[in-house]
Amino acid sequence: MEEILKDTDFLVSQTDSKGKILFANEDFCKIAGYTLEELIGKPHSMVRHPDMPKAAFKDLWDTVQRGKVWKGYVKNATKEGGFYWVFATVYPNIECSDNEGGYLSCRRKPSRDEIKAAENLYRTMR
Repeated sequence: MEEILKDTDFLVSQTDSKGKILFANEDFCKIAGYTLEELIGKPHSMVRHPDMPKAAFKDLWDTVQRGKVWKGYVKNATKEGGFYWVFATVYPNIECSDNEGGYLSCRRKPSRDEIKAAENLYRTMR
């Protein structure tokens, strides 16, 4: 079942350099269906939907590890087995307690046309 973000939803999470969740805002918890306690310390990949091609995440990691901002459309999984689409902007080199830096991801609601284009692109990347 698809969870559709509201126009005002703004999902934010912060991870360490290995992708372990350090912070998640209320909108992220609500849409993903997890409590903050269930997310903290877990790999961000716990919300990765199996429909997402590995190449999309390789591009994300290659980009942010070079110190560049990554933007793209992501289909994520909810705790209950549903899914939701976001337009994500991932910022690298956010100061973290591990002294290695980390990542900040800010996500908003994509349009139906944007989702359709992402689905078409991702089908070619399988």
